Amino acid sequence: MSSTNVEDIKKHVAAYIKIGLALLILTVVTVAVSYIEFVVPLAIAVALAIALVKASLVAGIFMHLTSEKKIIYWTLLLTVAFFFVLIFIPLLGFADHLGRFTH
Repeated sequence: MSSTNVEDIKKHVAAYIKIGLALLILTVVTVAVSYIEFVVPLAIAVALAIALVKASLVAGIFMHLTSEKKIIYWTLLLTVAFFFVLIFIPLLGFADHLGRFTH
């Protein structure tokens, strides 16, 4: 094994340890925030923000997405767009249902 491979491996292991520690700290933050009395929408927003940071760390480093080609990012963006469409279709139907009773 050449010295460049050993250095690359050490660099990757150091990054994995840093991300692992960051995930551990963010898990502690998640638990700590759960004890704070927030109104429900704010609590959901804070929980989703922490989860988004943790998910991006996992996807970027552990799944090696930081070094992927642009087609992967477009595919992921398209997936997110379809996710929001699927989430908001029932909400729009519910809003339409409420609108019938208010007029």
